[in-house]
Amino acid sequence: MRITGISTHVVGTPWRNLTYVQVHTDEGLTGIGETRMLGHTDALIGYLREAEANHIKGSDPFAVEDLLRRMKYGDYGRAGEIVMSGIAVIEMACWDIKGKALGVPVWQLLGGKVTDRVKAYANGWYTTERTPEAYHKAAQGVMERGYRALKIDPFGTGHYELDHEQSLYAVSLIEAVRDAIGPDAELMLEMHGRFSPATAVRLARDLAPFRPAWLEEPVPPENLKALEKVAAKVDMPVATGERIHDRIEFRELFESQAVDIIQPDVGHIGGIWETRKLAATAETHYMLVAPHNVGGPVLTAASLQVGFTAPNFKILEHFNDFADADIKKVVKGAPQVDPETGCFELSHEPGLGVELDTDAAAEFPQQQARFDLWAEGWEKRSPGGAKK
Repeated sequence: MRITGISTHVVGTPWRNLTYVQVHTDEGLTGIGETRMLGHTDALIGYLREAEANHIKGSDPFAVEDLLRRMKYGDYGRAGEIVMSGIAVIEMACWDIKGKALGVPVWQLLGGKVTDRVKAYANGWYTTERTPEAYHKAAQGVMERGYRALKIDPFGTGHYELDHEQSLYAVSLIEAVRDAIGPDAELMLEMHGRFSPATAVRLARDLAPFRPAWLEEPVPPENLKALEKVAAKVDMPVATGERIHDRIEFRELFESQAVDIIQPDVGHIGGIWETRKLAATAETHYMLVAPHNVGGPVLTAASLQVGFTAPNFKILEHFNDFADADIKKVVKGAPQVDPETGCFELSHEPGLGVELDTDAAAEFPQQQARFDLWAEGWEKRSPGGAKK
């Protein structure tokens, strides 16, 4: 079997463009991959056009490791977000093809399952007025849909510092959310790399009474020493990793022991197999894995393949019941959260278990998607909710 070519489809919303890539073969099987680029969609498609000619076309889709290696190193450049995301979508599609050809789900090819379900946490649910009352109501809605966990960034446009008034307001938002979801649900606290170490530590202590399940990206990701400083002073799990785009670049993070949970994005770090390798290394450092997942149904399905096979997989992020819920229409077999368990249940469908509906995808054309976490109203994830 050989790859005959690829086709790309961009599904657009005001705040995110989702790039779907189909990999076609000479035996009629087609695989699908997906990633979400933030402001770099056209750059990704341009890279894939060149990579198709240089590396992808004519390759054996079963030889996933070889294709990944050639795409990563064959151009003699240092692979960053764009290249690793391009590798990821092709890699996912190759696993999809392989599973379909063999009649088994991808998780079976990765060593088999260790669990029948993966817990989900909701994100994108607080696209409402930024008040305690509105957040309380929205959080109740999340629980009513069966989720047992959710994540929130309550810090507005905070950057490095957060003044006393805004700090108290952030606390009031988290207090309202905890009251809405009860004592047993998990509440993930997101900082989006906003703060200096001192501010992150102060806020973490202010919010400790509400028992966050983790403290995510408390400081910008470029300075590991700053992260170590925070980790040494807070009494809650620390999570990070969504903006690391190469498995090898996690080495210093592992050595530092500064985090408890790593958050690779399957769509940015080279795909399913790279993430599974990373999870195995994390296991040797007694760290959990909770992938960043701002994508649509295909990226969710790909992330779940790792989840069903990795003993140290904690939970998976899910946007698609809240922000842009209509995009689930573009994929047949989209993973769904079981409201009885708050989990994704194991799928036995071959490959990734999903298929792109290209006609439905065409109803969501590419947009000039923009998401600025430092713009007023960013949490609404709509052009009308942010001042440019």
